[in-house]
Amino acid sequence: MPGLVVDVLVVGLGATGAGVALDAASRGLSVAAIDAHDLAFGTSRWSSKMIHGGLRYLARGQVGVAYESAVERGLLLGRIAPHLVRAQPYLLPLVPEVSRRQAALVMTGYRLGDGLRAAARTPRSLLPGPCRISSGRARALAPPLGPAGLRGALLSWDGRLLDDARLVLAVARTAAAHGARVLTRCRALEVSGDGALVRDELTGETLTVRARAVINAAGVWAAGLHPGLRMRPSRGTHLVLRPGTLPGLVAGLHVPIPGESDRFALVLPQADGRVLVGLTDEPVDGPVPDVPQAPEEDVVLLLSVLNSVLEEPVRREEVAGAHAGLRPLLDGEGRTADLSRRHALLTTRDGMVTVVGGKLTTYRRMAEDAVDLAVSSGRITAGPSRTAALPLVGAIPPGGRGGGHDDGHVGERGGGDGRRGPGRPGRAGASAAGRHGGVADRLVERYGGEAGAVRALMEREPRLAEAGPTGVTGAELVWAVRHEGALDVDDLLDRRTRIGLIPADREAALPMARAALADPLPTGPAET
Repeated sequence: MPGLVVDVLVVGLGATGAGVALDAASRGLSVAAIDAHDLAFGTSRWSSKMIHGGLRYLARGQVGVAYESAVERGLLLGRIAPHLVRAQPYLLPLVPEVSRRQAALVMTGYRLGDGLRAAARTPRSLLPGPCRISSGRARALAPPLGPAGLRGALLSWDGRLLDDARLVLAVARTAAAHGARVLTRCRALEVSGDGALVRDELTGETLTVRARAVINAAGVWAAGLHPGLRMRPSRGTHLVLRPGTLPGLVAGLHVPIPGESDRFALVLPQADGRVLVGLTDEPVDGPVPDVPQAPEEDVVLLLSVLNSVLEEPVRREEVAGAHAGLRPLLDGEGRTADLSRRHALLTTRDGMVTVVGGKLTTYRRMAEDAVDLAVSSGRITAGPSRTAALPLVGAIPPGGRGGGHDDGHVGERGGGDGRRGPGRPGRAGASAAGRHGGVADRLVERYGGEAGAVRALMEREPRLAEAGPTGVTGAELVWAVRHEGALDVDDLLDRRTRIGLIPADREAALPMARAALADPLPTGPAET
């Protein structure tokens, strides 16, 4: 495999790393971005799916972090990814365990959060304000709530992601459309301030990448590349309830965690009928695993908190799946739940920039700050960040019919010739599809302005219109192989779609995923 010379090398392709690749490429810099696994393989796909305004940080006096979160939430809702980020209503049930004083304090916090919304210039049409509602209205929005002692609820609004892994995918594909080479299954063996020795994990070949700036965005694995960096990861566990477990749930729920004044469990209905219940915050010691496991004690804790507000408790056997992610926190004093979520930038003696901490909501700002630091070192020259005004591939303006992005391949692995055109992209390849308007079906929620192209694929190849046991069609899986860089069934089921969150669903979908990987190239007109 030949060597590669670029302005910026990015290590890690979670939300932050993909964001760094986009920020640098959109400034006109040449970029290579690598990951030992796949896009969104690590923490980014295990998030709470919240794009939030930082209310919890405001309660702790971290005004700067809270304001930054509110600004980034507004950008995602209104401009960057309105097809993937929506406003979501949440109820805090006023059960007997929530005192009137606590309810008053929480409502004060909600109103302060609404003030942050206004300061961030997010219009109320995108994010309504908070209010108190009656018990009858609360049960209309959340029928599973128990009526005993329910004296109403506090209604608030915040941002939510339909799919965190698809956000990372959209960021990476937009970076590719701006010329970045996005290379999965490429592990950094040695990293320095001027490049890295990289191994192709599929062939075993090695590649030397020379770069004027290197940015370490490896998340919980960042310390392995940055000598002396001390991190203290914490585990966040979610339960996945099968559709029908909490029937009629429209609003999300904030459920107070016993003994905590400002922490709540989150209950979030999904578009496919599943319900997520989270989120724990437990310190993790020892080596960082590739895929963390959700321990049984986390499952028991979350069920206990959830059942404290339900009329009919959810039984253990109704939990269809559970997953855990690790927060990349810098080491500090106290509990991991109390450590700052403000991101940090560090530089090694030889000039490598490391970005750690933060949260999914602020991935874009983290990326901007990291590239700014690399530019300020004098090794590269570039103008200011453009990403605050740059829609992601598939973005449809709120209330609009949307547009697309120019066709473009993600980096061809193994020294591809870089030509654009129809056909299957390189092994890490993905393509940013052409201009397609909005389509009035569920595909719009996942593909935005590209939904028309996915629908056209079904029309050209009717066999792909058949839906599997979870409702995902063959066309969506084939699209992921042809345009989104999926290389195996794990990419298809665990990240391009989220079928794999429930093991039984994953098993049922395996034949369809294998068929998509074996699907022949189209013989008709180009799809992009």
